Amino acid sequence: MKKLKIKTGDTVRVIAGDHKGTEGKVLRVDVVKNRAIVEGTNMVSKHEKPSAKNPQGGIVKKEAPIHISNLSLIDTKSGETTRVGYEIRDGKKVRFAKKSNEVI
Repeated sequence: MKKLKIKTGDTVRVIAGDHKGTEGKVLRVDVVKNRAIVEGTNMVSKHEKPSAKNPQGGIVKKEAPIHISNLSLIDTKSGETTRVGYEIRDGKKVRFAKKSNEVI
């Protein structure tokens, strides 16, 4: 398994594909498949059978996974997309935004 630079809770922008330009918070990351589920993007319609949890059933809109390569982290300070780097600061390995050089 490869270490990914995008983690759950990060704010990202879609940089390629049908949903290019949309932004959202990462809800879940699948490290094995290199995919992430981003809030409000890549919505698909799913048919659900009636169940105890959803007695009505019907068509439900939900987020589908997007490949990590199509996502870019948004810098909290400037609001622009940035790449992620790792370095050791004060004896701890931290992620930092390459544009602003600030710890994420």
